[in-house]
Amino acid sequence: MSTTTKKNIGRNIARIREMRGMKQETLAELLGVSQQKISLYENAEDLEDTKLEPIAKALEISVDALKNFSEEAVFNIISNTFTSNDESTLNAINPNCTFNPLDKLLESFEENKKLYERLLETEKEKSRLIEELIHKITKA
Repeated sequence: MSTTTKKNIGRNIARIREMRGMKQETLAELLGVSQQKISLYENAEDLEDTKLEPIAKALEISVDALKNFSEEAVFNIISNTFTSNDESTLNAINPNCTFNPLDKLLESFEENKKLYERLLETEKEKSRLIEELIHKITKA
């Protein structure tokens, strides 16, 4: 007994876009549409080929690959690429970090702190200018 599941083209678009590290905004820009339109495409069960062709081109794949995309196939390809005695497999799943995650977290915190300080200075400058304008208006 075999069951067939209907492919969801919108989900395929989303997964391929995500695997390529592309945001909806980027894909929208490539297609000349809004981000909301990309969201609609990604929630659609099916799309006509006239819409799929530019999407596939932007994702740098064929329309057939987009229609027939399967995460299971991708995982099978990856697992078949490495053999159990292949040293690259061990390196691919080695949990040892080449950087200290806490250092990365602190770097991120410092960057956010600097951004916050710049935003705060900008707001202070805006307030100063508004106060000057109010002062000028009240003098007149």
